[in-house]
Amino acid sequence: MSATSLRLATRESPLALWQSEHVAILLRAAHPRLRVELVPMTTRGDRIIDRPLSDIGGKGLFLKELEIAMQEGRADAAVHSLKDVPMELDGPFAIAAVLERADPFDAFVSNRWNSLDALPQDARVGSSSLRRQAKLRARRPGLRIDDLRGNVGSRLKRLDAGEYDAILLACAGLQRLGLGERIRQRLLAPDWVPAVAQGAIAIECRDDDAATHALLAALEHPPTRSCVEAERAMNRRLHGSCQVPIAGYATLDGGALHLRGLVGDATNGELVRAAASGAGNDPQQLGVRVAEKLLAAGAGALLARLSAR
Repeated sequence: MSATSLRLATRESPLALWQSEHVAILLRAAHPRLRVELVPMTTRGDRIIDRPLSDIGGKGLFLKELEIAMQEGRADAAVHSLKDVPMELDGPFAIAAVLERADPFDAFVSNRWNSLDALPQDARVGSSSLRRQAKLRARRPGLRIDDLRGNVGSRLKRLDAGEYDAILLACAGLQRLGLGERIRQRLLAPDWVPAVAQGAIAIECRDDDAATHALLAALEHPPTRSCVEAERAMNRRLHGSCQVPIAGYATLDGGALHLRGLVGDATNGELVRAAASGAGNDPQQLGVRVAEKLLAAGAGALLARLSAR
């Protein structure tokens, strides 16, 4: 990186490119003399779409090529959906900035039905998320739930082709792509807890790159950081990954942080819930506390059973 330029590594999907261009616009506004360039690339997670993420190594597959580009000096930073970022980063990397969170909730999308509860018993619903599958089986055990991967556009095409009666996507992704009108129902907490850090954009860079850290600091949104740090601390204590249906959602009210957590079983819809409140300046402690409550409520046995499969 030079004093006047910054290169942002990004996945090549339309949503990832939108997010990266959004970051570029914010950086140019914060640093008017800065030249920001996108460095698009395809990750292994993007190339393999015929198998569930849990079968091919998890969400970290969306990061590796971007991190290699930073290590080799081809990029200075990388833009991610924070929900796709593993709880522990490999190598000399850090999350340098977390942007203000967009809509964190899941979207029910259907061309015929107005809500999840309106679906007939044998309706076919597409979702690649084990968390969403666990929630679906808990709320609507008679539905046919099939794995559905690919970018937002390809998933909508399969819905429109009649392969599914409904699909579940993230509200933020649809809204960012100008597709908010496709949302028939927002699935809201506390009943429907979203993915950890859903709706938040993170910017990753090398931990020792002080100049890039300084540039990215202008985009940091402290309230969002507190919320997602609590959610991620909970997930970290539970040793969560895309192989385990875990949900977490934190909100900040004045100086108080409130966190809801959930662990589920995608095969039978079993759910374990817990919640707690704590100081907004200590999100890690709150996240661990909610995780311990989940484990005490039965999530420990559930997680052990899932890991043994």
